[in-house]
Amino acid sequence: MKYLIPALCLGFAISLGAASAETSTTPPKKPPAARSAKSIECSKLADEKKLHGKERKVFRAKCKKGEPTT
Repeated sequence: MKYLIPALCLGFAISLGAASAETSTTPPKKPPAARSAKSIECSKLADEKKLHGKERKVFRAKCKKGEPTT
């Protein structure tokens, strides 16, 4: 009886570890998408203008669409 309860606890702990190792719920990582030449060029222009945050995002969106940027 002295060894029964610790043995049961150890067996329970091992079985939980094995069960959690089998059920991985994380999806596989996707490789980063390739950037087009237009996207890279618009990023360089945004860097030259020292744009950050929302202004940069709006500028790049208009640049990639070919709209005039100010």
